[in-house]
Formats: sequence, C-alpha cells, structure tokens
Amino acid sequence: MNEPDVHLQPGERLDHLLTQELKIIQSPEVFSFSMDAVLLARFAGLPPKGKVLDLCTGNGVIPLLLSTRTEASIDGVEIQPRLADMAKRSVALNRLEGKIRILEADLRTWSQEGAVGGAYDAVTVNPPYMPKGTGEHKENPHLAMARHEIGCTLDEVVAACSRAVRKGGRVSVVHRPARLVDILESMRKHRLEPKRIRFVHPRKGSEANMVLVEASKDGRPEVRLLPPLVVYEDGGGYTGELLDVFYGRKTELTDERQTEGEG
Repeated sequence: MNEPDVHLQPGERLDHLLTQELKIIQSPEVFSFSMDAVLLARFAGLPPKGKVLDLCTGNGVIPLLLSTRTEASIDGVEIQPRLADMAKRSVALNRLEGKIRILEADLRTWSQEGAVGGAYDAVTVNPPYMPKGTGEHKENPHLAMARHEIGCTLDEVVAACSRAVRKGGRVSVVHRPARLVDILESMRKHRLEPKRIRFVHPRKGSEANMVLVEASKDGRPEVRLLPPLVVYEDGGGYTGELLDVFYGRKTELTDERQTEGEG
C-alpha cells in the first residue's frame, strides 16, 4: 500500500513516533512532543471501545499513541490553527481518519457546546504548565501558548474535562508537581475524584519533575499513590520501565491497578 503524500510546511519535519509504525509531523519552531505526552498516553485509563477525548492536543501526538491502546474513536481539540493542521495531516499520513478526528476549537467554549452530556468515556490532557505572566513574552506565540496559560487556565481545563466526561469516566492529566494542590482542588471542585497519582523522577533520589493524575467523574473518595517512575539509571541510560513504554515494547504504564469496582 502506497504511503499518502506528505505535505510539509517550512520548518516542519517528519519523525517516527517511537517504535510504533506511526509517523508524526513536527516543528521545533511551533511544537514538538516530549516525554510528558508519551507518559500520559501510556498512563491514562482507557475503555476498550467507546469515545476518548484529548484536550490541548498540539500536533496530535497523544491521539496517535492512544490509537495503539484502544479501539475507541478519539477526538483531539486544539486551539491553534497551525498545530491543528499539523495534527490533521499526521492523522491522514497514518491513515487514521476513521479513528481520530482533530477539531480546531477553544476547549472552554467547545466543551459547553460540542461535548454536552458527558459524551466521552475518557479524557486526557497535557495542558500548559506555566501561569500567565511568567515569561511567555520571550517566546514565539506558538510555543508561548503551548507552555503558558494564555488560552486557558488550569481550572478552565479541568472544568472542560469534567463537562466532557461521562459519570464514572476517567480524566488523566500530566503536569508539574508544584501545581498538584491546584490540580486536586480544581478536580474536586468540578466533580472529578482523584484516583491514581504517580510522580516521575529524573533519577532515583531526585525531586519529581512531573506528576500523572487520574480522576473519576463523581467517583468515591479514595486515591492511590503509585510507585515513583524513575527516568534515568545512575549510569545515564533510561530505566527498564521507561524503555518499555517509551520505545513501544509496552503500550501501557502498568501499576497492577484494579479496574473492577473502582467508582
């Protein structure tokens, strides 16, 4: 089968997505995925079928990775036209138009109009990490919006997730540990009960620099703190668990979680 034609814009490149048989269009001037997106896509609890939503989808990396773990249909919402276009072209390049739909929209208004009634079984989001006013003026507009809360605040992101997900459905977030209290407070405010938390550490004994949080819509109060995920061995190479998920030998960050009766 011939590969679809690739139309790259100036500054764009075509990369292999880990060791999956997937390709993705990237641009260091606009957006390139990093480890946090991969870890979120491997951490998130997903239904075998149904509907999944990825907010702040960027160039579509998370929907592409999620497509290897579920037969569900996947929507990705991105506010920036340039990034949404890159994501759409990557979906077409991988012939996943029947499974992944990219929507150019503002999650704040779209979640009130396009996701009425909790249409999704699971929602993922890798939102901007930095509060507005913390240096975004020094970056180009694309990178600034991806990294800083210019187009949406953390609370607006959590509210959009809650509106979009059905009762009992799961919402998974990756963020900075410094914002963990804000994340948990916002989740409970919007009827999302935290269920699993996993910290990511660059090295054993180092302070965490990422946190993965999964919540259940209208779930019972009970949270599990999972073992830390360590990225690098003392010698500098990736740890075995990181290699497994980062290079495709496993499609999921396993933590022996119980999936039955976890409301």
